[in-house]
Amino acid sequence: MEPRVSPFYPVAEPEAEPLLSLVVTLYNEEENIRPLLERIHASLEGYTYEVILVDDGSTDDTVAAVKRHADERVRLLIFNRNYGQTTAMAAGIDEATGRYVVTLDGDLQNDPADIPAMLEKLEAGSWDVVAGRRANRQDKTFSRKIPSRIANFIIRRMTGVHINDYGCSLKIFKRDIAQGMGLYGELHRFIPVLAALQGARITQMDVHHHPRLHGKSKYGIGRTGRVISDMLLMAFFQKYLQRPMHLFGPVGLGAIAIGLLINFYLLIVKLLGNDIWGRPLLLLGVMLFLGGIQILTIGIVAELIMRTYFESQHKKTYRIREVFRGQRGQTP
Repeated sequence: MEPRVSPFYPVAEPEAEPLLSLVVTLYNEEENIRPLLERIHASLEGYTYEVILVDDGSTDDTVAAVKRHADERVRLLIFNRNYGQTTAMAAGIDEATGRYVVTLDGDLQNDPADIPAMLEKLEAGSWDVVAGRRANRQDKTFSRKIPSRIANFIIRRMTGVHINDYGCSLKIFKRDIAQGMGLYGELHRFIPVLAALQGARITQMDVHHHPRLHGKSKYGIGRTGRVISDMLLMAFFQKYLQRPMHLFGPVGLGAIAIGLLINFYLLIVKLLGNDIWGRPLLLLGVMLFLGGIQILTIGIVAELIMRTYFESQHKKTYRIREVFRGQRGQTP
């Protein structure tokens, strides 16, 4: 079968630019490697594509499994330690050479068979991003589904980016959008928001979701605090990145006004002959309020400084120990 290329664009040489770059992050997925590559190759037969696997410091034999089963379309980036899913995803996207970038997990819960339909929707509708929506999610209800639905609702309301399933890793992007998102920290769950900040046109579609057969999930309810913190940061980026005084100005003025009212009240009490010294509850309330504002401000400023540091000097937030390329003719 001849390699398939998009009917909406001129034909490109596969060696120069594959149609698709699949970015798959791996952490202790030894048993999933062979079936993952088999599913990818079966689902994308006739397409020009590359598979970029990023091993995020696995402690099992994931790397050895990839080296056994990778063919010439597979590249493996091996981190020298565990950096986290966002950093691993950023490294894979940086290495992508395809016209479109596809992200998916390496645990076999995402189905590569959904990629052709997502690609067709991306091209036919002139979209920049198509996000997967797990129509029949195969996860535990109380520990995964319900917290996820609550988080998705809050993120939609705070950011104005109306995606039903922020947690689904299966997404397809135009490459310039994917490589311009600026993934840091643990922001992979906010990828639609980062894409929207670039003016990307985003849609979604139902995709398959399978139960995990091998390995253990790396996610849990303990992520809640980090998700809330990142959500506040995304809300700031979405609404106030180019006009921070519209946020900090009213808050600062409000704090000053409250302080003045409290001081005026205490002055009246003092003039009436009452002792105002030693009121710990009032002092504690003022200190907590002002301290909270300072902490949030420091956090946001630190995030902006970090981005400036890395992007202005073209620094990476990760270090690759080895790059392995599969051999021609090798089959999963």
